[in-house]
Amino acid sequence: QVQLVESGGGLVQAGGSLRLSCAASGRTFISYPMAWFRQAPGKERECVAALRSGISTYVADSAKGRFTISRDNAKNTVYLQMNSLNPEDTAVYYCAASRLRLGVPTTRDAYAYWGQGTQVTVSS
Repeated sequence: QVQLVESGGGLVQAGGSLRLSCAASGRTFISYPMAWFRQAPGKERECVAALRSGISTYVADSAKGRFTISRDNAKNTVYLQMNSLNPEDTAVYYCAASRLRLGVPTTRDAYAYWGQGTQVTVSS
């Protein structure tokens, strides 16, 4: 059974940093895309960052220059380093893993496995 478990969310002041972690178990995702999505109240879930090891990385325009996605294949873990946070980054952040072998998808329907979400709140 595949499980994705996020950690690292919390409350931070504007300008601060957080690092989210997502530990995968049940299978390895070395060759598959993994991503971070977020969903703010009343808004659609959006892809913030995604990567496929050795192939390419995607970062949303709203996060470029501030967020970095990375993975440790030995630990089957993906990270999201978030710097210069602002109140617009407040959302529930979800880790996701895909079963597709092509590209780096950024749409929800491309990801088959999801974590339970971790809350990130940025105060002004």
